[in-house]
Amino acid sequence: MDRIAFVFPGQGSQSVGMGKVLAEASPAAAAVLAEADQALNEPISRLAFDGPAEQLDLTVNAQPAIVAVSIAFLAALRERWAAAGIAAPEPAYIAGHSLGQYSAMVAAGVISLSDAVTLVRERGLQMQGSGMGRSGAMAAIIGLADDRIPELLALGTPHGSVTVANRNSPGQIVISGDRAAVEAAVAGVKDLGARRGIVLPVSVAAHSSLMAGAAAGMTRVLAPIAFADPTVPLLANADAAPITSGEVARGELIAHLTRGVDWVAAVGRMSADGVTTFVEIGPGKVLTGLIKRIAPEAHSIATDEPGVPGGIAVPFLDGSPVA
Repeated sequence: MDRIAFVFPGQGSQSVGMGKVLAEASPAAAAVLAEADQALNEPISRLAFDGPAEQLDLTVNAQPAIVAVSIAFLAALRERWAAAGIAAPEPAYIAGHSLGQYSAMVAAGVISLSDAVTLVRERGLQMQGSGMGRSGAMAAIIGLADDRIPELLALGTPHGSVTVANRNSPGQIVISGDRAAVEAAVAGVKDLGARRGIVLPVSVAAHSSLMAGAAAGMTRVLAPIAFADPTVPLLANADAAPITSGEVARGELIAHLTRGVDWVAAVGRMSADGVTTFVEIGPGKVLTGLIKRIAPEAHSIATDEPGVPGGIAVPFLDGSPVA
Protein backbone atom coordinates (compact mmCIF):
# COMPACT_ATOMS: atom_id res chain seq x y z
CA MET A 1 0.00 0.00 0.00
CA ASP A 2 1.06 3.59 -0.59
CA ARG A 3 2.92 5.50 2.11
CA ILE A 4 0.19 7.80 3.44
CA ALA A 5 -0.15 11.09 5.30
CA PHE A 6 -3.27 12.37 7.03
CA VAL A 7 -3.58 16.17 6.83
CA PHE A 8 -6.02 18.44 8.65
CA PRO A 9 -7.28 21.85 7.44
CA GLY A 10 -7.24 25.17 9.25
CA GLN A 11 -9.49 28.18 9.60
CA GLY A 12 -11.16 29.24 6.37
CA SER A 13 -12.36 25.72 5.58
CA GLN A 14 -15.61 26.19 7.47
CA SER A 15 -18.97 26.40 5.71
CA VAL A 16 -22.56 26.18 6.89
CA GLY A 17 -23.76 22.59 6.64
CA MET A 18 -20.36 21.02 7.24
CA GLY A 19 -20.60 17.64 8.92
CA LYS A 20 -24.39 17.49 8.84
CA VAL A 21 -24.81 14.69 6.29
CA LEU A 22 -21.83 12.93 7.85
CA ALA A 23 -23.37 12.94 11.34
CA GLU A 24 -26.73 11.72 10.00
CA ALA A 25 -25.03 8.72 8.36
CA SER A 26 -22.30 7.91 10.89
CA PRO A 27 -22.92 7.14 14.57
CA ALA A 28 -19.19 7.54 15.22
CA ALA A 29 -19.18 11.05 13.72
CA ALA A 30 -22.33 11.99 15.63
CA ALA A 31 -20.71 10.82 18.88
CA VAL A 32 -17.64 13.01 18.23
CA LEU A 33 -19.80 16.07 17.64
CA ALA A 34 -21.86 15.34 20.75
CA GLU A 35 -18.61 15.15 22.76
CA ALA A 36 -17.53 18.53 21.37
CA ASP A 37 -20.90 20.06 22.25
CA GLN A 38 -20.61 18.73 25.78
CA ALA A 39 -17.04 19.97 26.22
CA LEU A 40 -18.02 23.47 25.11
CA ASN A 41 -21.35 23.35 26.94
CA GLU A 42 -23.03 24.63 23.79
CA PRO A 43 -24.22 23.10 20.49
CA ILE A 44 -21.29 24.00 18.23
CA SER A 45 -22.46 21.21 15.92
CA ARG A 46 -25.80 22.95 15.37
CA LEU A 47 -23.95 26.13 14.38
CA ALA A 48 -21.85 24.08 11.93
CA PHE A 49 -24.97 22.43 10.49
CA ASP A 50 -27.32 25.39 10.29
CA GLY A 51 -25.35 28.61 10.68
CA PRO A 52 -25.82 31.50 10.40
CA ALA A 53 -22.59 31.99 8.45
CA GLU A 54 -21.71 35.27 10.15
CA GLN A 55 -21.68 33.48 13.51
CA LEU A 56 -19.85 30.38 12.24
CA ASP A 57 -17.18 32.55 10.62
CA LEU A 58 -16.25 34.23 13.92
CA THR A 59 -12.82 32.98 14.97
CA VAL A 60 -14.07 31.82 18.37
CA ASN A 61 -16.69 29.62 16.67
CA ALA A 62 -14.96 28.58 13.45
CA GLN A 63 -11.95 27.11 15.24
CA PRO A 64 -13.73 24.63 17.55
CA ALA A 65 -16.25 23.79 14.80
CA ILE A 66 -13.50 22.89 12.32
CA VAL A 67 -11.65 20.74 14.86
CA ALA A 68 -14.84 18.92 15.88
CA VAL A 69 -15.91 18.27 12.29
CA SER A 70 -12.40 17.17 11.29
CA ILE A 71 -12.28 14.56 14.05
CA ALA A 72 -15.83 13.51 13.13
CA PHE A 73 -14.56 12.79 9.61
CA LEU A 74 -11.69 10.76 11.08
CA ALA A 75 -14.10 8.76 13.25
CA ALA A 76 -16.38 8.12 10.27
CA LEU A 77 -13.45 6.92 8.17
CA ARG A 78 -12.40 4.46 10.86
CA GLU A 79 -16.00 3.30 11.22
CA ARG A 80 -16.34 2.66 7.49
CA TRP A 81 -13.02 0.85 7.26
CA ALA A 82 -14.00 -1.39 10.18
CA ALA A 83 -17.42 -2.10 8.64
CA ALA A 84 -15.69 -3.13 5.42
CA GLY A 85 -13.46 -5.51 7.35
CA ILE A 86 -10.21 -3.79 6.46
CA ALA A 87 -7.54 -2.46 8.76
CA ALA A 88 -7.39 1.31 8.97
CA PRO A 89 -4.32 2.53 7.06
CA GLU A 90 -1.40 3.55 9.24
CA PRO A 91 -0.23 7.02 8.25
CA ALA A 92 3.48 7.67 7.98
CA TYR A 93 2.80 11.28 9.02
CA ILE A 94 0.00 13.40 10.42
CA ALA A 95 0.13 17.15 9.78
CA GLY A 96 -2.14 20.12 10.37
CA HIS A 97 -2.23 23.53 8.72
CA SER A 98 -2.24 26.21 11.45
CA LEU A 99 -5.42 25.51 13.47
CA GLY A 100 -5.31 22.02 11.94
CA GLN A 101 -2.42 21.25 14.30
CA TYR A 102 -5.00 20.74 17.05
CA SER A 103 -6.92 18.21 14.95
CA ALA A 104 -3.63 16.53 14.03
CA MET A 105 -2.66 16.24 17.67
CA VAL A 106 -6.00 14.64 18.54
CA ALA A 107 -5.51 12.17 15.68
CA ALA A 108 -1.99 11.38 16.91
CA GLY A 109 -3.15 10.81 20.50
CA VAL A 110 -1.39 13.90 21.90
CA ILE A 111 -4.47 15.64 23.33
CA SER A 112 -8.11 14.68 23.80
CA LEU A 113 -10.90 16.00 21.60
CA SER A 114 -12.53 17.69 24.61
CA ASP A 115 -9.31 19.50 25.43
CA ALA A 116 -8.77 20.42 21.78
CA VAL A 117 -12.12 22.15 21.26
CA THR A 118 -11.95 24.05 24.54
CA LEU A 119 -8.36 25.08 23.80
CA VAL A 120 -9.16 26.40 20.34
CA ARG A 121 -12.13 28.32 21.68
CA GLU A 122 -9.68 30.02 24.06
CA ARG A 123 -7.15 30.36 21.22
CA GLY A 124 -9.72 32.28 19.21
CA LEU A 125 -10.45 34.59 22.14
CA GLN A 126 -6.75 35.18 22.71
CA MET A 127 -6.13 35.89 19.03
CA GLN A 128 -9.05 38.30 18.86
CA GLY A 129 -7.72 40.19 21.89
CA SER A 130 -4.04 40.15 20.91
CA GLY A 131 -2.57 43.26 19.38
CA MET A 132 -5.26 45.52 20.84
CA GLY A 133 -4.49 49.09 19.91
CA ARG A 134 -2.79 48.00 16.67
CA SER A 135 -4.74 47.50 13.47
CA GLY A 136 -3.73 44.15 11.97
CA ALA A 137 -4.29 42.72 8.52
CA MET A 138 -3.42 39.78 6.28
CA ALA A 139 -3.06 39.65 2.49
CA ALA A 140 -2.74 36.89 -0.09
CA ILE A 141 0.03 37.40 -2.64
CA ILE A 142 -0.37 35.44 -5.88
CA GLY A 143 2.35 34.72 -8.41
CA LEU A 144 5.35 36.20 -6.59
CA ALA A 145 8.69 34.48 -7.07
CA ASP A 146 10.24 33.28 -3.82
CA ASP A 147 13.38 35.34 -4.35
CA ARG A 148 11.31 38.54 -4.41
CA ILE A 149 9.73 37.94 -0.97
CA PRO A 150 12.40 39.94 0.92
CA GLU A 151 11.71 42.92 -1.37
CA LEU A 152 7.98 42.56 -0.70
CA LEU A 153 8.50 42.69 3.04
CA ALA A 154 10.88 45.63 2.65
CA LEU A 155 8.04 47.61 1.08
CA GLY A 156 6.01 47.22 4.24
CA THR A 157 8.52 47.43 7.07
CA PRO A 158 8.85 51.25 7.04
CA HIS A 159 5.15 51.31 7.99
CA GLY A 160 5.18 48.65 10.72
CA SER A 161 5.67 44.94 11.29
CA VAL A 162 4.98 42.53 8.41
CA THR A 163 6.00 38.91 7.89
CA VAL A 164 5.16 35.81 5.84
CA ALA A 165 2.32 34.10 7.68
CA ASN A 166 1.74 31.24 5.24
CA ARG A 167 3.74 29.73 2.42
CA ASN A 168 0.89 27.68 1.02
CA SER A 169 2.14 26.57 -2.39
CA PRO A 170 4.61 27.74 -5.03
CA GLY A 171 3.63 31.28 -5.92
CA GLN A 172 1.06 31.64 -3.14
CA ILE A 173 1.90 33.24 0.18
CA VAL A 174 0.02 35.19 2.84
CA ILE A 175 1.58 38.13 4.65
CA SER A 176 0.48 39.40 8.06
CA GLY A 177 1.17 42.27 10.41
CA ASP A 178 0.31 45.90 10.98
CA ARG A 179 -2.36 47.01 8.52
CA ALA A 180 -0.36 49.95 7.18
CA ALA A 181 2.63 47.69 6.50
CA VAL A 182 0.53 45.00 4.83
CA GLU A 183 -1.27 47.54 2.64
CA ALA A 184 2.03 49.19 1.62
CA ALA A 185 3.43 45.81 0.60
CA VAL A 186 0.30 44.95 -1.39
CA ALA A 187 0.48 48.28 -3.21
CA GLY A 188 3.82 47.30 -4.74
CA VAL A 189 3.30 43.62 -5.59
CA LYS A 190 2.86 44.10 -9.34
CA ASP A 191 6.11 46.02 -9.55
CA LEU A 192 7.78 42.90 -8.12
CA GLY A 193 6.23 40.64 -10.76
CA ALA A 194 3.33 39.23 -8.75
CA ARG A 195 -0.05 38.77 -10.42
CA ARG A 196 -1.98 40.34 -7.58
CA GLY A 197 -2.23 41.05 -3.87
CA ILE A 198 -5.50 40.83 -1.97
CA VAL A 199 -6.08 42.18 1.53
CA LEU A 200 -8.16 39.49 3.25
CA PRO A 201 -11.38 40.13 5.18
CA VAL A 202 -9.99 39.04 8.56
CA SER A 203 -9.77 40.88 11.85
CA VAL A 204 -6.57 39.35 13.25
CA ALA A 205 -2.97 39.32 12.02
CA ALA A 206 -2.37 35.60 12.52
CA HIS A 207 1.14 34.15 12.60
CA SER A 208 2.76 37.52 13.20
CA SER A 209 4.32 39.45 16.07
CA LEU A 210 0.89 40.97 16.76
CA MET A 211 -0.05 37.58 18.23
CA ALA A 212 2.57 37.81 21.01
CA GLY A 213 -0.17 38.47 23.55
CA ALA A 214 -2.09 35.43 22.37
CA ALA A 215 1.06 33.31 22.66
CA ALA A 216 1.58 34.48 26.24
CA GLY A 217 -2.05 33.76 27.05
CA MET A 218 -1.96 30.29 25.51
CA THR A 219 1.22 29.50 27.44
CA ARG A 220 -0.81 29.88 30.63
CA VAL A 221 -3.85 28.04 29.24
CA LEU A 222 -1.82 25.07 27.98
CA ALA A 223 0.24 24.66 31.14
CA PRO A 224 -2.19 22.34 33.02
CA ILE A 225 -3.21 20.30 29.96
CA ALA A 226 -1.94 16.73 29.64
CA PHE A 227 0.12 16.17 26.48
CA ALA A 228 1.11 12.64 25.44
CA ASP A 229 3.87 11.71 23.03
CA PRO A 230 2.54 11.40 19.46
CA THR A 231 1.79 7.90 18.20
CA VAL A 232 2.50 9.02 14.62
CA PRO A 233 5.16 11.49 13.44
CA LEU A 234 3.93 15.09 13.44
CA LEU A 235 5.53 18.10 11.76
CA ALA A 236 5.91 21.65 13.09
CA ASN A 237 4.23 24.41 11.09
CA ALA A 238 7.15 26.83 10.83
CA ASP A 239 9.95 24.56 9.66
CA ALA A 240 8.49 21.04 9.19
CA ALA A 241 10.68 19.75 12.04
CA PRO A 242 9.45 16.54 13.69
CA ILE A 243 7.36 16.94 16.85
CA THR A 244 8.77 14.10 18.90
CA SER A 245 7.19 14.45 22.33
CA GLY A 246 4.21 15.84 24.18
CA GLU A 247 6.26 18.73 25.50
CA VAL A 248 7.47 19.63 22.01
CA ALA A 249 3.83 19.51 20.90
CA ARG A 250 2.85 21.90 23.70
CA GLY A 251 5.55 24.33 22.58
CA GLU A 252 4.41 24.06 18.97
CA LEU A 253 0.90 25.25 19.84
CA ILE A 254 2.41 28.36 21.43
CA ALA A 255 5.12 29.08 18.86
CA HIS A 256 2.93 28.78 15.79
CA LEU A 257 0.83 31.75 16.87
CA THR A 258 3.68 34.14 16.09
CA ARG A 259 5.58 32.09 13.49
CA GLY A 260 4.57 31.35 9.92
CA VAL A 261 3.17 28.16 8.41
CA ASP A 262 5.42 26.68 5.73
CA TRP A 263 3.08 24.16 4.13
CA VAL A 264 5.39 23.83 1.12
CA ALA A 265 8.17 22.61 3.42
CA ALA A 266 5.85 20.22 5.27
CA VAL A 267 4.54 18.57 2.10
CA GLY A 268 8.05 18.53 0.66
CA ARG A 269 9.44 16.76 3.72
CA MET A 270 6.69 14.15 3.67
CA SER A 271 7.12 13.57 -0.06
CA ALA A 272 10.90 13.25 0.33
CA ASP A 273 10.28 10.60 2.98
CA GLY A 274 8.24 8.52 0.57
CA VAL A 275 4.67 9.74 1.12
CA THR A 276 2.76 9.27 -2.13
CA THR A 277 -0.83 9.69 -0.90
CA PHE A 278 -2.21 12.59 1.12
CA VAL A 279 -5.67 12.25 2.68
CA GLU A 280 -7.30 15.54 3.73
CA ILE A 281 -9.54 14.82 6.71
CA GLY A 282 -12.03 17.55 7.56
CA PRO A 283 -14.26 20.11 5.89
CA GLY A 284 -13.42 21.41 2.44
CA LYS A 285 -10.66 20.69 -0.04
CA VAL A 286 -8.20 23.52 0.52
CA LEU A 287 -5.21 21.37 1.40
CA THR A 288 -5.88 18.94 -1.43
CA GLY A 289 -5.64 21.81 -3.89
CA LEU A 290 -2.41 23.10 -2.33
CA ILE A 291 -0.80 19.64 -2.30
CA LYS A 292 -1.58 19.16 -5.99
CA ARG A 293 0.44 22.30 -6.70
CA ILE A 294 3.30 21.44 -4.32
CA ALA A 295 3.64 17.74 -5.19
CA PRO A 296 1.74 17.13 -8.46
CA GLU A 297 3.04 13.58 -8.67
CA ALA A 298 1.36 12.65 -5.36
CA HIS A 299 -2.18 11.32 -4.99
CA SER A 300 -4.32 13.83 -3.06
CA ILE A 301 -7.70 12.85 -1.64
CA ALA A 302 -10.31 15.10 -0.03
CA THR A 303 -12.68 13.11 2.16
CA ASP A 304 -15.34 15.86 2.24
CA GLU A 305 -17.68 14.91 -0.62
CA PRO A 306 -21.23 16.18 0.01
CA GLY A 307 -22.55 14.50 -3.12
CA VAL A 308 -21.74 10.91 -2.14
CA PRO A 309 -23.59 8.72 0.41
CA GLY A 310 -22.78 9.86 3.92
CA GLY A 311 -21.01 12.95 2.63
CA ILE A 312 -17.61 11.26 2.80
CA ALA A 313 -15.22 9.77 0.27
CA VAL A 314 -13.60 6.72 1.89
CA PRO A 315 -10.26 5.74 0.35
CA PHE A 316 -8.70 2.27 0.43
CA LEU A 317 -11.98 0.34 0.66
CA ASP A 318 -10.85 -1.78 -2.28
CA GLY A 319 -7.19 -1.63 -1.36
CA SER A 320 -6.57 1.46 -3.48
CA PRO A 321 -7.11 5.19 -3.01
CA VAL A 322 -10.29 6.65 -4.41
CA ALA A 323 -9.95 8.58 -7.66
